[in-house]
Amino acid sequence: MNFGGTLRVNKFACFTLAFVLFLIIYWRSGGPGYPTDTSDLVNIKSLLNAAIYAAERGGVKVIEGRNHGAKVHTKGKTKEGANDPVTDADYASHCVMYYTLRNAFPKIAIVSEENLDGDDECQNQDPIDVESPPQGQQIINYLSDEHVLAKDVTVWIDPLDATQEYTEGLYSFVTTMVCVAINGVPIVGVIHYPFPPTTYWGWLMKRTSSNIPKVLYKEDSKNNPKVVVSRSHPGKVAEMAKNAFGTKTTITNSAGAGDKFISIVNGTHDVYLHETAIKKWDLCAGHAILKTNNGTVTTTKGGKIDYTSGSNVVVTDGILATLYDHHYYLGKLKGSV
Repeated sequence: MNFGGTLRVNKFACFTLAFVLFLIIYWRSGGPGYPTDTSDLVNIKSLLNAAIYAAERGGVKVIEGRNHGAKVHTKGKTKEGANDPVTDADYASHCVMYYTLRNAFPKIAIVSEENLDGDDECQNQDPIDVESPPQGQQIINYLSDEHVLAKDVTVWIDPLDATQEYTEGLYSFVTTMVCVAINGVPIVGVIHYPFPPTTYWGWLMKRTSSNIPKVLYKEDSKNNPKVVVSRSHPGKVAEMAKNAFGTKTTITNSAGAGDKFISIVNGTHDVYLHETAIKKWDLCAGHAILKTNNGTVTTTKGGKIDYTSGSNVVVTDGILATLYDHHYYLGKLKGSV
């Protein structure tokens, strides 16, 4: 039967179909930039869960160290001449934090303040369920998954921040911290207080833990800023702050980088200023949480801080951390030099 018509081929439709099929085959075959094995990927939500588990497990060891009278040792002197103490609790916390994360995510880079290589007993940590958030953090279940290449991930851990204060019985300053950086950028931060147990966290572009308040902007803060500085490593930072920000500046000496970051996040202070050298495991978690709240952290010269695993662990130019008006304070600092 002749229908009297001619079949015409739509070349554009055929090309589009062929291109789509090519992309599907290319992706499934593992073209450049795509992992050939799903084990090369890390779920950031699962890593956040693991980071909280690790920080809280470390906190338990810190409490046990207090209760059992952890022995105090010394790493020597800091560049500024202050004693750099370390306790058995630092090592016990490192043990559970490092291997809780290492056993769950064997392909990621982990940098810790402490080191217990070769301790086989240390490696035997109870496994965690990374798909389930720790108790009290169920809000994480409602966040969407996000996958990245394991090779791009660096985790920084501080098993016991404010060790000096820990040895002095000033436990309110003490924290354990975990940070997840992607290509050197801090994305997830966890700061856990063992005394009493309280955990703060932030995931950039997602949300923060429910105990972090929304701090309203106050224009007048620029005229009389509240600046928090290091209790044990003050350097000349108090003089530096008053010269830069004015005589109405209020200076508070505090301890532990983690605690100082939280004081900026919750609005207790306007500026966290540090003038001497500081390690990245002290900074990364607080940096991530502040960044999640639209705050800013730079060196005192305005430089960015790179948290890749191969970078220098020391930040030599000090730091400036703020929730608001970062460029204003940075400009004042530069003008005072």
